[in-house]
Amino acid sequence: MAVDFRWRAEVREEELDALHAEGFDTDGRGDIWVERLHRHSLGWVNAHAGDRLVGFVNVAWDGGRHAFLLDTVVAVDHRHAGVGAGLVRAAVAGAREAGCQWLHVDFEADLGPFYLSSCGFTPTSAGLLAL
Repeated sequence: MAVDFRWRAEVREEELDALHAEGFDTDGRGDIWVERLHRHSLGWVNAHAGDRLVGFVNVAWDGGRHAFLLDTVVAVDHRHAGVGAGLVRAAVAGAREAGCQWLHVDFEADLGPFYLSSCGFTPTSAGLLAL
């Protein structure tokens, strides 16, 4: 089944909770996605196979030149089929259209080949402080 990528499309709390629970091994309850997306995000991309949400990425930003990929997730049964790369391509297009000049992403080492090779990111030095 073909996958459709949608920039800033409506998304239901329940479907986003379920996708994140599957992708990040959480209980998937308690987040208020829709309100938070509309309040803090430049945009987001939903990937749909028919009526089913099979992928998502959030694009946060600083209100100016920098955007940030967060929470990239693909349903287990749609992985390794280009859905993740399609989400990132749509996020890049949305951020570029909004006038951003830089798109940042941080990731665990095992996702390096995906972001660096499949999506075209360049490695950089960065820092992280657990709060």
